[in-house]
Amino acid sequence: MSRPQAQERTYTREEFRLWCAAQDGGRYERVGGHIVAMAPERIGHVRVKNRVVRALERAIRHAGVPCEALADGVTVETGDNDYEPDALVNCGPPPDDDAISATNPVVIIEVLSPSTASTDTGGKLADYFQIASVAHYLIVHPTRRSVIHHRREESGSIATQILANGEIKLDPPGLSLMVEEFYEGQPQGLRIR
Repeated sequence: MSRPQAQERTYTREEFRLWCAAQDGGRYERVGGHIVAMAPERIGHVRVKNRVVRALERAIRHAGVPCEALADGVTVETGDNDYEPDALVNCGPPPDDDAISATNPVVIIEVLSPSTASTDTGGKLADYFQIASVAHYLIVHPTRRSVIHHRREESGSIATQILANGEIKLDPPGLSLMVEEFYEGQPQGLRIR
């Protein structure tokens, strides 16, 4: 399944928000100023996404840090893009209830899907790290135990680690997750169907 095509004209962030408010459903991102429809999600994708959010909430409670795990629907603004990652951790003062974008995203997570894999592993990687607060970008494979962890080093360079099991350290903000939490009940090496 290919990603739905973008609209021809370019939109400013404000024009995009007004356009979205006038729609009767559907989910959209603004990529390079163009509106791109998001494909319907598969149940397996949603299950993994839900496990990720639960793991983030547990880790935040355990660490006692002033952060909040937010599920998809919250916008991350970068340049001419308005992305909706599958989950994120926003730290510091919580955004207002009426806000639609994260004010201080520190951790961003995308669960791969057939229609977004190339964007999630390419353009979004570069775009997310343009945001000064972003310290970690996790790409979670939905059908096999594999998490790609990109993290900003003190030097500003991006280090990458691929994990099939074990601990994922997200410092800052001081969180610890286990890969197994994303794939609960699935033995290592088996494909999730």
